[in-house]
Amino acid sequence: MSQPHRSGIPMVVCAPSGAGKTTLCKRLLEEFPRMVLSVSCTTRAPRPGETGGRDYEFIGKDEFMQRRNAGFFAEWAEVHGKFYGTPLEPTWKLLSSGQDVLFDIDVQGASQIRSSLPGARLIFILPPSLDALEHRLRARGTEEEKDLHIRLSAAAKELSQAHWFDSWIINEDIERAFRELCAAYIAATLTPARRPGFLADLLSRWAADAH
Repeated sequence: MSQPHRSGIPMVVCAPSGAGKTTLCKRLLEEFPRMVLSVSCTTRAPRPGETGGRDYEFIGKDEFMQRRNAGFFAEWAEVHGKFYGTPLEPTWKLLSSGQDVLFDIDVQGASQIRSSLPGARLIFILPPSLDALEHRLRARGTEEEKDLHIRLSAAAKELSQAHWFDSWIINEDIERAFRELCAAYIAATLTPARRPGFLADLLSRWAADAH
């Protein structure tokens, strides 16, 4: 039996800096070819190894504000003095084609995605404790002391918003956290909303076969 058209899933993953979100999202994309990463626009400078158009679209602040005011973004946020935003129209095209779209964004953006992309699944990656989060940030060796305290303060604020997410995953063990992330994604693909028309088509075929 041919499969009816499948609508794509907007899947949002949020976490405080240092909770392991980037590693988990990268593995999820490798595991499920149907899923693509949403490419955001940002006003920050590229980091070593980043490529424009693949990791982010790097634009100036004035251009970002023009796009924001024109309703170009499905969500946008200011993070540590830099602006980030997800283009709305390209995202709708991907979802309409049946591709699942992964959003690696912050809590501000996730709140907006809930409104602009109905049916989005929101997952929050939590550290096992704030002490563990601080240890991970220090181990990276990329943070000045003042920046580290800013990130820890931001993490506490983000964690206070985790209650309205669909799923929580505690990243104490990366392998277990990845299995749980895969499970959350697979569960989202099985909802009736992802298979519009499937049940009606199945019943009509059974009815036809019965005659």
